[in-house]
Amino acid sequence: MFRASRCRRLRLPPGSLGLPFVGETLQLIAAYKTENPEPFIDERVNRYGPIFTTHVFGEPTVFSADPETNRFILQNEGKLFECSYPGSISNLLGKHSLLLMKGSLHKRMHSLTMSFANSSIIRDHLLVDIDRLVLLNMDSWTGRIFLMEEAKKITFELTVKQLMSFDPGEWSESLRKEYVLVIEGFFTVPLPIFSTTYRRAIKARTKVAEALDLIVRQRRAEYERGERRNDMLGALLAGDDNFSDEEIVDFLVALLVAGYETTPTIMTLAVKFLTETPLALAQLKEEHEEIRAKKSETEALQWSDYKSMPFTQCVVNETLRVANIISGVFRRAMTDIHIKGYTIPKGWKVFASFRAVHLDHEHFKDARSFNPWRWQNNSGANSSPGNVFTPFGGGPRLCPGYELARVELSVFLHHLVTRFSWVPAEEDKLVFFPTTRTQKRYPIIVQRRNSS
Repeated sequence: MFRASRCRRLRLPPGSLGLPFVGETLQLIAAYKTENPEPFIDERVNRYGPIFTTHVFGEPTVFSADPETNRFILQNEGKLFECSYPGSISNLLGKHSLLLMKGSLHKRMHSLTMSFANSSIIRDHLLVDIDRLVLLNMDSWTGRIFLMEEAKKITFELTVKQLMSFDPGEWSESLRKEYVLVIEGFFTVPLPIFSTTYRRAIKARTKVAEALDLIVRQRRAEYERGERRNDMLGALLAGDDNFSDEEIVDFLVALLVAGYETTPTIMTLAVKFLTETPLALAQLKEEHEEIRAKKSETEALQWSDYKSMPFTQCVVNETLRVANIISGVFRRAMTDIHIKGYTIPKGWKVFASFRAVHLDHEHFKDARSFNPWRWQNNSGANSSPGNVFTPFGGGPRLCPGYELARVELSVFLHHLVTRFSWVPAEEDKLVFFPTTRTQKRYPIIVQRRNSS
């Protein structure tokens, strides 16, 4: 009662809290079953403006489709807002995952992760693995393939290699299959009684943790014998923080999720958008054939090759902007927050929507169509891109793998367009909930090109 009257006194953003307990969660989920990428937010922005109140996933939540407000939320991480995710995600990732860490520990782990995915590490160590693993997977392609599945194999193997120095094999493939089940449980009701998907996910999470725990124990023993390896796990064992096995396992689980779910979707959608935009595909092919022409057939890509792909980077930016793999982030207000004439009460959730900004015609002309040329001469966003283009988030929680994702996608596109031609095997649509993906995993029919 007190809270209700207090909320009336505060000037909340306009909106509706919907039905008791469920709020507007069902409308949110139903909206994303359509082909419009932002129906839930579009409808409410039209009615209430870019900042509005709703009630989703069991909590009152303020949604922001305003770039300045989003930037304010991201920059004030740990001061005015703290990280906060639905229970299903927290339980499946584990309490020591980077996504859920806070304060100085998050800071240390974030910079450690960044140091394993920065451009000099990619240039000197990872590029050769990326090139090799992309080709290794493409070698088996013939006839009809599900591009999404193939892309997931590539990125999962790369992440396993980067974190634990494992080459692809039966072990990594069986781990990957459990991961599929874990991720399916992310946007479910976190009660095993109600949800078989969640029950399966928790079971798979246990299997993944056991497999990784075994590796961590073996590596710890090696480390104590003085054997060192230059990978993420090596850095965690060597650090001054004396992490327990459980902490390291949670950390690895979450990084594998990050590598597994996001980059392959971008790879798949880049190919889908390019296939539907023949002019862009032709220009991309030209750029990569020029690079290939200077090399022997088996010669790997160098960092200088990656740096000479300007149009590819336009394609990467535009795919990130249109696809919005991370549609936004949840935070919780640590105190009453006054912004743009409204108050967000302490304890309320906020959702900073990146997708709503990326698809707003005010910021990007003809925002809902794929147009990589808009990024030429760095003229992508109509106003300061720092505010408006945030595919990797921002502030202290900027995605640590952002450069790695770009390189993986560029190398993947290089080998795809120089080695294959393809046609869609059937029509496939985009869906936007719980994450952006295609309905049928994008089946295509590939044909090898003659290397001449």
